Amino acid sequence: MKKLLLGAAAALACATQVHAQSAADAWPSRPVRVIVPFTAGSFTDTAARAMSRELSASLGQQFVVENRGGAGSTIGTDVAAKAAPDGYTFVVTDNSFAVSSALYASLPYDPKKDIVQVAELAEAPAVLVGRTELPQKDLKSVIAAAKAQPDKLTFGSGGQGSSAHLAMEELLLQTGSRMVHVPYKGIAAAILDVVAQRIDVAIGSVGSTVQFIKDGRVRGLALSGKTRHPMFPQVPTFAEAGFPDYGVMYWFGVMAPAGIPPAILDKMQAAVQQATRAPKLREVFEAAGVQPSGTGGAEFGRRVADETQMWKRVIEKAGIKPE
Repeated sequence: MKKLLLGAAAALACATQVHAQSAADAWPSRPVRVIVPFTAGSFTDTAARAMSRELSASLGQQFVVENRGGAGSTIGTDVAAKAAPDGYTFVVTDNSFAVSSALYASLPYDPKKDIVQVAELAEAPAVLVGRTELPQKDLKSVIAAAKAQPDKLTFGSGGQGSSAHLAMEELLLQTGSRMVHVPYKGIAAAILDVVAQRIDVAIGSVGSTVQFIKDGRVRGLALSGKTRHPMFPQVPTFAEAGFPDYGVMYWFGVMAPAGIPPAILDKMQAAVQQATRAPKLREVFEAAGVQPSGTGGAEFGRRVADETQMWKRVIEKAGIKPE
């Protein structure tokens, strides 16, 4: 009897595996929804559309981008988290996922249980810029001034609890210095006020800072990452500027509702990784100063978890409250 039961269990397991593989082989058999939890025009949106074009061509079904912006990316992410885990809904998001997970005591979804990481699409450095008339011309001088006269210098961000806010707070915590935070409705507005000499510094992305650095309307003080950026090779890395422990980077990646069949998850991961090697996608990404990565879901998941813990520490030490 025991042998019969074991045999039946083995047969059932084998049949289940065959069924799962068959489902993965057939996927996708209809259009796939790709949610972007931001309005159109952000690089996250651009990345999702470039990826979707490649996947539509390689997998033979349309990957359709749907913008569901609002509430710091949590509205669109919640839609994805609550979608059927059948491989027909994905979300392309960025650091905001980890920021929201760390910042809010409660979310409409559980970031650990309701979402799984599929693959990382790309990463890009954070760039610290200063106004051109700022007396301090390099990062060491800026930090020294912020230590000598706490709360005299100002920094702008894309809003209370935004990734740019937390990125700057991490630098201030690491260096034991203090500046006054000036929140804006988006990092672009903050950078424009650095240009206008209204605030002293701000941390932004390559895309939000490159033209102003090239035009000499802001001074590039430092950028994260191991090497200088080809778009502004004169800007030192944080390590070169004397702050080797600063490692905040922007990332962009694909996630799915938890419970998606592993075989489909693996197939999607492979397709995304292939897409990041496509010349047209790389051209779009590199024009924005973003480096395609294609990191797999397991490693990407560890990055998200580690960053969430980092932001929790920053939020607690800096006493940051959501708006």
